[in-house]
Amino acid sequence: MSKAAQDSYFWHLSDQEHQFIQQYRGLNRLKCATLLKYYQTVGRFPEKFSDIHDIGCKILSENLKVPDDVDPDYDYMDRTGKRLRQSVREFLGIRNSVPDDWETAQSDLVEVCFQDFDAENALPQLLKQWFQDRNIERPTVLREERILNAVRGSLEERRYQYISNQLSDCLKQSLDDLLKTQAGETSAPLILLKDDPGKPCLSSVFIELSKLESIDNLCLPLDLFPADWQKLRKTYRHRAAREPVRELRRHPDHIRYALLAAFCLERREKILENLTDLLIQIVHKIQVKAERRVTKEIAGGVREVSAKKALLFKIAQTVIEKPDATIRDALFPIIGENTFNDLVKEFEASSPFYNEQVELVARNSYKSHYRRMVPPILEVLKVRCNNQHHSPVIDAITILKSLSFGQRVLRVDVLPISGIVPKSLQSLLIEDGKINRISYEICVLRALRNALRCREIWVEGARRYRNPDEDVPQDFEEKRTTYYEGLSLPMRSNDFITDLQARMEKALRTLNSGLYKNDKVFIRLHGKNLIKVSPLEPQTEPAFLKHLKSQVMMQWPMTSLLDVLKEADCQIGFTNLLKSYGDREILSRDVLQKRLLLCLYALGTNTGLKRVLAGGADVTLDELRYVKERYVHKDGLKAAISKIVNATLQVRQSQIWGDGTTSCASDSKKLHAWDQNLMSEWHVRYKGRGVMVYWHVEKNSLCVHSQLKRCSSSEVSSMIEGVLRHYTNIEIDKQYVDSHGQSEVAFAFCELLGFSLMPRLKAIAQQKLYLPDNDMRSELQNLTPVLKKHPINWDLISQQYDQMVKFATALQKGTASAESILNRFTRNNRQHPTYQALAELGRAVKTIFLCEYLDSEDIRREIHEALNVVENCNSTVDFIFFARGNEISSNQLEAQELSILSLHLLQVCLVYVNTIMIQQVLSEPKMMNKMREEDFRALTPLIYGHITPYGSFDLDMDRRLFPENDNLLMAA
Repeated sequence: MSKAAQDSYFWHLSDQEHQFIQQYRGLNRLKCATLLKYYQTVGRFPEKFSDIHDIGCKILSENLKVPDDVDPDYDYMDRTGKRLRQSVREFLGIRNSVPDDWETAQSDLVEVCFQDFDAENALPQLLKQWFQDRNIERPTVLREERILNAVRGSLEERRYQYISNQLSDCLKQSLDDLLKTQAGETSAPLILLKDDPGKPCLSSVFIELSKLESIDNLCLPLDLFPADWQKLRKTYRHRAAREPVRELRRHPDHIRYALLAAFCLERREKILENLTDLLIQIVHKIQVKAERRVTKEIAGGVREVSAKKALLFKIAQTVIEKPDATIRDALFPIIGENTFNDLVKEFEASSPFYNEQVELVARNSYKSHYRRMVPPILEVLKVRCNNQHHSPVIDAITILKSLSFGQRVLRVDVLPISGIVPKSLQSLLIEDGKINRISYEICVLRALRNALRCREIWVEGARRYRNPDEDVPQDFEEKRTTYYEGLSLPMRSNDFITDLQARMEKALRTLNSGLYKNDKVFIRLHGKNLIKVSPLEPQTEPAFLKHLKSQVMMQWPMTSLLDVLKEADCQIGFTNLLKSYGDREILSRDVLQKRLLLCLYALGTNTGLKRVLAGGADVTLDELRYVKERYVHKDGLKAAISKIVNATLQVRQSQIWGDGTTSCASDSKKLHAWDQNLMSEWHVRYKGRGVMVYWHVEKNSLCVHSQLKRCSSSEVSSMIEGVLRHYTNIEIDKQYVDSHGQSEVAFAFCELLGFSLMPRLKAIAQQKLYLPDNDMRSELQNLTPVLKKHPINWDLISQQYDQMVKFATALQKGTASAESILNRFTRNNRQHPTYQALAELGRAVKTIFLCEYLDSEDIRREIHEALNVVENCNSTVDFIFFARGNEISSNQLEAQELSILSLHLLQVCLVYVNTIMIQQVLSEPKMMNKMREEDFRALTPLIYGHITPYGSFDLDMDRRLFPENDNLLMAA
């Protein structure tokens, strides 16, 4: 239904309503009609005639044939207005609300929201419906706000009381003991529970085990919070973690116990996750260190000996000619002793001898050090498995736990071997039907690590390593049609496959027919690198942009980055979204605004709170710390970033920046970080320890999403997570990535989720194309060298179509993170039928993309330009995050995430302010007329030549960058 049709239906008068209104004359008839329809829409009467929508007044005026001459400031509270209101009440059979109604509504809504947690999100609508169902006129807006606040307060109080009542007196005393500093200790036990683990080592393992033991000794019921209260539990945990111990002690008993119980339950899940991560990293460390040591000792001085056949011929010839001579006299003069030494070393480095030495070093390392920490972890982790393929790992762990610790040799006939000991090592490790226990334990740990990483084995009680069956929607069978429609996919697999086959055939034929006239792409007949793509030709240099930037510099010279942050907040008001996790706020928003801006600047530039205060700000360090702990958190920062991004999109002028974008590019940047934590890792490409920040940036340099990731984490999962969880007004239908952000599984999921994956492939020369069927091979003579032998297995895709859609739905609905789901579909889990189907689907979609990529230079340039925007975004990170050598100086995961989100917020604020600056400079016709096509193409708001992040940080709230444009966003 169109907007005009909706308005006409909304303000239409029925015959009965016409008859009722006919008792009045002139303007009173229009006033009565507006009162009636407004009440039916809103549930209360308007205070002034200006509250009525103009379209509604016009429609009613035309229907009643009464001129719309009512004064907009007319007050319905005069004597005539009161009489008309009472008349409408009698006609509708309603009455005015009284205090008893307010109290009843409050108690009823508290009961409804207590029984249904999600109902709290629709509290205003529930209150409106409550009055409508009872034919009672809604109270004033101010009174309703008071009722809603009272409902929220009573509801919160009841939830605290409900949780506290389930705890025994002994348990309450144990929770109180967490807040008490014991004799000989320097801090309360709760402080230790708040800390994140250090790097994988003996002390980190034992500290985490002691934390878990402390929480388990409380004997908290795991179902203390109902299933739909998990979001509330997380909120309570945040509040308990951020409040100092002295503040927690001051809370009333029921509030204190609820907060501490939520904190302990959440920390228990996190500790189990940390122990699992420690186990995975320790097992990896054992293997890597053994390989490095053996490689250094054996293969360190290895040089490859060339022409081995010629050497063999010389040896054979010399042996035949001089059978009685010694080796030193006969062979060394011909070949040389050093050559023989090199041959021996080369063989040792590539033979089973190397594997034997690796196993020996790993066994000794595990026996002397790591065995002290791994078995205690396995004792507390309750590992489970849902399939038979990986059940031998569970059986092996159970057997090892039952054996005495000193038993050194195990009989193979009572142990699970298949799936535990690799076939390549069985001849090395198994002798006379027996195997060394240490060697067997190492094999079990390797198999366990691989199964945990691909989620085939899961850990009871650990959220990130939970039962993988819980990742997918539990109501998929009942709502299958709804979920298919949400993904815009056909219910029948044959329809999906038929469409994909047609697209493949069209793309392959187009590339084949156009290849002979495509002078930028050449396919060789033989060799490893069969595809040759010529580099893109450089585009025309923008001539006017340098002058444009100089004009920006002249109008706003050396603008403080802190002023940029402040100006963005004054226009957008994003600091209003940074709210406390507590149930009330004491500070006024004016005072809070300045302190929040200083905190965000300190975090986003990496300078720290102390250095920000060095500029003479009229706040103390303790006040900034209080605001940072109470108000700066992930949820608030993400909401603030989304608001700034949407505001930037709103103020953009299309004649300068072009139409709205539906594409996005993503890439990662490595930042140095302290390494006494589980997040920082060694990066094999960039070298050094640190973390990765994964950005999603649209074409005009506006970063819509950021993620903090491990160096070894998948960029594919980060790419999908950013597309689905950016929470801005941008609808992404194209995603540009580099080679590390794509895979066959990634192509498959992008196809199912409804957006195109467009990577810049580094190894384009080695790519292959798949056929929809072998009958088509004869048609594609120009592509024969790059065609795979086997076509796409459509039967496998058809069989697993429903399962693939189920996992795609899980990604779309967010029932699990993209990383959790994609970890199930890696090369470690090749036997999974859904993985095999996703790989087949990905090959088909990738073939379509490769055909279009090779056929069109415009597509190649489009991808290249988009990824250059991300590279430019990465370069500004060093400028904004300038302090402490760009190193994240914290070992706490939450502090690291806050730093990156604050950096992201500063970046989008800079883009917002620069957008306005550039638009103001180009508002002059003589400047706009000098802009050419190449200037518009290269124009970016992510410039910082006129910005300074350094110096003293003096925040003047009365001085503005755009004093004349205070309501610019509202005007836009």
